[in-house]
Amino acid sequence: MEYTKLGSTGLDVSKVCFGTWRFNKESDGTVETDRETAHELLDRFADHGGNFIDTANGYGDGESERWIGEWLGDRDREDYVIASKVYWSQVSRFDENLSRKNIRAEIEGTLERLDTDYIDVYYIHRWDDDTPIRETLRTLTRLVEEGKVHYLAASSMAAWKLTKALWTSDVDGLERFEVTQPRFNAADRPQEYLDVCGDQGLAVCPWSPLDGGVLTGKYATGDADEGSRADLDGWDMSFSDRQQRVLEAVQDVADDLEATPAQVSLRWLIEQREFTCVPIFGARTLEQMDENVGAADISLSDEQYEQIADAY
Repeated sequence: MEYTKLGSTGLDVSKVCFGTWRFNKESDGTVETDRETAHELLDRFADHGGNFIDTANGYGDGESERWIGEWLGDRDREDYVIASKVYWSQVSRFDENLSRKNIRAEIEGTLERLDTDYIDVYYIHRWDDDTPIRETLRTLTRLVEEGKVHYLAASSMAAWKLTKALWTSDVDGLERFEVTQPRFNAADRPQEYLDVCGDQGLAVCPWSPLDGGVLTGKYATGDADEGSRADLDGWDMSFSDRQQRVLEAVQDVADDLEATPAQVSLRWLIEQREFTCVPIFGARTLEQMDENVGAADISLSDEQYEQIADAY
């Protein structure tokens, strides 16, 4: 496994992050990942050298955090970088809320479920238009001062809102967001948001790095296998010209490297030039885990990188 510094945080993390949003997630009455499978997947990720795990207070009705906490109980907590999130509520009755009261309630719930004293990276899962960002940042800053959180982070939001938050931190002397989590992959780029990240030295940990499975090539025929994400979520399987162009470029590079499209798509993100990029991948089987972690074992030439970039 390769490791990198997570932006300016000083944290050494594996170049891929395991996302656990499927833990205890129900789709069409089916639990995508149960507790036993979750622990097996975490074991396999750690066996590969992975140390960066992403969760949230709302994943699996809180069970994602709880199952990770159980798993960490048999390991050295210091060996792992755990990221979680706040916005939707598991403890407070104030849902979709980043007020002082809600953040205080939710961090205690997250720490209890994870059975840990601190969170390495703590995201605001969404922007709260009803709470001033200054109040949110002051509350999060206090959590850092208390040692309950090490670094602050921000998930999906408009580029101007991210800029406003960074400006507020600078003007008021508050802790700033050091890590971001936008939807970003070779076929979907929030360019203004990414420009802010590059300019401000923020690490980017993209969700949906495989475009919901499109960039694995498994939906190229327009059919969804039973139990696949497209099948469970009822996709119409209509993809844009851009998605098809990018997938063709990814498949060409994968053939050249004797790798899979998923590995090439993840590697393209890892090799971003303007900011540190650590993609967050999901896996429901050990085979998917092995394949995705294999992105750390390949590299793209400049020509291959540009071939995928230009297809966009």
